[in-house]
Amino acid sequence: MKWALAACAFIAGPAIASEDIADQYPGSVLYSKPIEVIPHVWSAIGATAPPTYENSGHNNNLSFIVTGDGVVVINGGAAYLLAKALHDEIKVITDQPVKLVIDENGQGHAMLGNSYWAEQSVPILAHVDAAHEIEERGNRILENMKQYNRDKAEGTFVAPPTRTFEDKEVIEMGDFRIEVLHLGPAHGPGDTQVWLPEQGMVIAGDMAFHERMLPIFEDTIVLDWIETWECCFEALNATYVIPGHGHPTNMAQVRRYTRDYLLHLREVVGVHLEEGGDLAEAYYVDQSAYVQLDTFEQLATRNAGRVYEQMEFE
Repeated sequence: MKWALAACAFIAGPAIASEDIADQYPGSVLYSKPIEVIPHVWSAIGATAPPTYENSGHNNNLSFIVTGDGVVVINGGAAYLLAKALHDEIKVITDQPVKLVIDENGQGHAMLGNSYWAEQSVPILAHVDAAHEIEERGNRILENMKQYNRDKAEGTFVAPPTRTFEDKEVIEMGDFRIEVLHLGPAHGPGDTQVWLPEQGMVIAGDMAFHERMLPIFEDTIVLDWIETWECCFEALNATYVIPGHGHPTNMAQVRRYTRDYLLHLREVVGVHLEEGGDLAEAYYVDQSAYVQLDTFEQLATRNAGRVYEQMEFE
């Protein structure tokens, strides 16, 4: 039980992520050195900031499971060199080979590093909708990454997944049962969660955010995200959560900064609509309860505007 107590202390402790810290691991392209969250489950925690040259695009969590019969990596990473840096860390921890990479969605920080893993002949698994996004938007995403990452984009190309799934894929490897899930529409197309039922751990992907404000994209349907959370994600009853962004924590914390934030935004925008408010004013609805979150300044007004546009004709 010592490891459980240590993990509980870690996830309940004070957060040290900050978008003001340019790099927590100067000896590596990675923003931070991987930590063992629970036994055999590791994560390199990304910056709670937009992707920049300084953080090498490592602004999400790159996780891996050392199963006893191989390693499963969750997220290809934002660039070839970032994926290679993660692999270098894995090799220090274990001599078990990487046998599978799982992309949490089709966004750049989840899949551009597939280029490295493809060169290592490692199978890459993604949801069918994420695979479609990579096919449709991959080259444009790559060009955007090159603009901020410059020389750190070296070697990166668009490598599509080699395997896809629709609702669920179960992987039995070593000491782990790994359930790869698509619980429903959430942050973006093909959002994927990795559930370890025997450990009570979910590697949530962009279903769940912590320490930073979540972005609402053009294809993010907020009401659907809330429904998926309440019907399915919450039902996992996870003890440990590695969110898509922010430090590992528990369900109460990610609920607070994900579902509860989305509900709050719909509530205040709903009141604004009832009072006859327009889009220009909607940008400035009250989100002060979340002002402490990183990326608040970049995202709060845009989020409010997109929720207004979604609710205007409900």
